[in-house]
Amino acid sequence: MNAGVSDFVGWLDSFFKAYYRRLPVNATFIGIHEHDDQLPDFSEHGAGDTLAEMEMLLEGLHQLPPERLSEAEALDRKLAEGFLEIQQWEYSSQHFHRGNPSLYTGEAIFGILSLFLTSFAPLDQRVASAIARMEAIPAFLAQGKANIRRAPAAWTDRAIRECTGALAFLQDGVERLIRNEPITDLRFRRAADKASSAFADFQHYLEGELRPHVTETYACGEQALDLMIHCGHFFALDAEEVVRYAEEQLAEAQAYLDAHAADFGAVTWRDALAQLADLHPTIENYYDRYTELWDTCRTTAEAHDLLTWPDFPIRYVPRPMWSRKAAPYLYFLFYRSPAAFNRPEVHDYLVTPIDASLPVEEQEKLLRANNDSVIKLNHVVHHGSIGHHVQNWHAFRAESRIGRIAAVDCASRIAMFCSGTMAEGWACYATSLMGEVGFLTPLELYAEHQSRRRMSARAVVDVRLHQDRMTLDEAATFYEQRAGMNAQAARGEAVKNSMFSGAAMMYLLGADRIKQLRQEMAVQWGSAFSLRRFHDQFLSYGSVPVALIAEEMKRKADAG
Repeated sequence: MNAGVSDFVGWLDSFFKAYYRRLPVNATFIGIHEHDDQLPDFSEHGAGDTLAEMEMLLEGLHQLPPERLSEAEALDRKLAEGFLEIQQWEYSSQHFHRGNPSLYTGEAIFGILSLFLTSFAPLDQRVASAIARMEAIPAFLAQGKANIRRAPAAWTDRAIRECTGALAFLQDGVERLIRNEPITDLRFRRAADKASSAFADFQHYLEGELRPHVTETYACGEQALDLMIHCGHFFALDAEEVVRYAEEQLAEAQAYLDAHAADFGAVTWRDALAQLADLHPTIENYYDRYTELWDTCRTTAEAHDLLTWPDFPIRYVPRPMWSRKAAPYLYFLFYRSPAAFNRPEVHDYLVTPIDASLPVEEQEKLLRANNDSVIKLNHVVHHGSIGHHVQNWHAFRAESRIGRIAAVDCASRIAMFCSGTMAEGWACYATSLMGEVGFLTPLELYAEHQSRRRMSARAVVDVRLHQDRMTLDEAATFYEQRAGMNAQAARGEAVKNSMFSGAAMMYLLGADRIKQLRQEMAVQWGSAFSLRRFHDQFLSYGSVPVALIAEEMKRKADAG
């Protein structure tokens, strides 16, 4: 390896060391455990040091001598530079540690939960780390109080909700862990009580002091939005082109839904889709139904030779008892990406629990909400099988070091913004792919047009909200009127969009660029084209922007 390459590899080592040290909760989720006893430092001094370190890393990158990099190293150079530029904006903006209280509540509680979601280390080691993090929570939440004197009302409300979830875990959840694991270290309960008092105090601050001083500034601004599009997603589009395309796709999806409701004996698309709830498992085979559909999905994919399916088992299990009171208030995912490093042999997918002791009407309500189409489209295809889970397995083997870790789910979002068009774009594309090979019923295929309608609406809101051309209330109304969401879902989606600028467009743009690339490669490869070849090569790049993968695959094809 020549000196230039060695210089970059050394720089990238420093980049990752800084990333894991500055974002220790992310590091835990990724499978790097040197910082499991720590929380981030968002104090004035800590944030200043982080900004200075990012500036130093960028300066060091720009001063590297001209070098001949491998394809993966050249990709990592682009991604690392883009990540640092976006992080510089985040640390200088009012969207994160200086203006969003839910950043603090999310990092604090998931700093603890991350230690118990998988058994990556002996229990006593994870308990010791949890004790250290719980003891650090009072000082960490105090940083939130010092840094945030005004905040958007919706972000404050979300943080209050997360405090409720945190208190539920630190009281009921901790007691269940102590009894059931069991945990014998008496410091664990004392540290939980200390953390519980800190969360209660922070909730009191949010309700009594922060909520009366609200701001309605949700927009990140056009300059920051362009940064996300060009240095995060690496699209050549500008924001207005994103909106025009999304509006076109939104109109097409709506027209299809209206035109084909009658195919299912319905007057409206809502009436047609309501029929999906009638097809659901019984309480006796509820948990088995997830595995049955997973097995059928794999069999179908293999029969059509779609891609290399990994030997990476998944197990559908009910959400653990210790999490059940807290989960409804938190960013508690059904499928959380396995750690890139130190992965379990079998990954647990945490499904909504059902109890035969529930009243019959409650059982029926839960089963209808978790009907066959929800299990198949969301919990199997999109998340647990050919979507996220298979893509993650391929990513963990990528030559790109950033591509291995960027799409790991962390406290409130994925580890690196640049992975979004691959992670969510692939999962949405995979659902349409399974429709192509007959895995979806006609009604489920019809429902996919509603999903596409929502994806398109998200891209419109993502741009207009952050251009400050749409208020939060207008965004929620847009979702109700144009995407067919109910009021609660519309509001929740709008709030999420407001917190994470540039993220909502990744579904539509990612999925559609994959479809376009597939068509392009079919032409360029000619008779050598196969779905397996295309998908395996595409996924081999890891969790990196679809636009950059397209550039590389087309360049290789052009070079013969």
